[in-house]
Amino acid sequence: MEWTAEAQETIRKVPFFVRKRVRARVEKEAAAEGKQLVTLAEVRATQARYLSNMETDIKGYQIETCFGTGGCPNRAVISGDMVERIQSFMAEQNLLDFLKQRVPEGLKYHHEFRIAVADCPNACSQPQIRDIGIIGVCSPAVTSEPCSACNACVDTCKEDAIQLEEGCPAITKSCIQCGQCISVCPTGTLDKGAVGYRILLGGKLGRHPRLGEELPGIYDEDSVISIIRDCLSLYKQHCRHGERFAEVIQSLKAENPSALPDIIRLPQKVQAL
Repeated sequence: MEWTAEAQETIRKVPFFVRKRVRARVEKEAAAEGKQLVTLAEVRATQARYLSNMETDIKGYQIETCFGTGGCPNRAVISGDMVERIQSFMAEQNLLDFLKQRVPEGLKYHHEFRIAVADCPNACSQPQIRDIGIIGVCSPAVTSEPCSACNACVDTCKEDAIQLEEGCPAITKSCIQCGQCISVCPTGTLDKGAVGYRILLGGKLGRHPRLGEELPGIYDEDSVISIIRDCLSLYKQHCRHGERFAEVIQSLKAENPSALPDIIRLPQKVQAL
């Protein structure tokens, strides 16, 4: 649907975490009225209805993804099946009723539990500022195949994390595990090593923003689901007033840093790749 420049400018001022919803609602309501052009009038009318009925649109959780299935060339993993598993699991948690019990004065969007999945370290879905952030990675591994010293991997790496040493690529600590070097290696000297997901816990924006705290290691799909399950259990056990997961974690740390729940320190049942 076409938008006027004035309408486009207005929608850009809507907070990013609800902008997609507002935009979709504007177009849906405009189409219902038989309109093919969105003007400022349609945006303002929808915004007024949207904000006054905010609680009816809240489902207790949000799962955000990056381009993924849209064909992003940077994907280190393809997370489609895992995202569906996360969707199914979260739908079973009845978080909406849980939050209504904790926030009797009325729910707002910031009360929802948020999970973001990114298929590569570019992290377009902003997992660093979500309750649980999941980032797909693919670590390069040096094989026994002879290197042709073509420098394709060196030229491709945006982190300067590859050096040729005595005719063989060496991976440095600055590697972010995007896997781009693997796809350009013509000899197979670089191949896939560990493929899976990094996990960040307790990110948020607001008055006291905080980046998510990364768990050590790379995890397979089953391990990611297990960690999400344990995080939700922890959240439900300690959330009192609809506070974000970051605040739950920080509160537990303040009470007794040496006795944190295992989920913060990685439970033994979840194995890194």
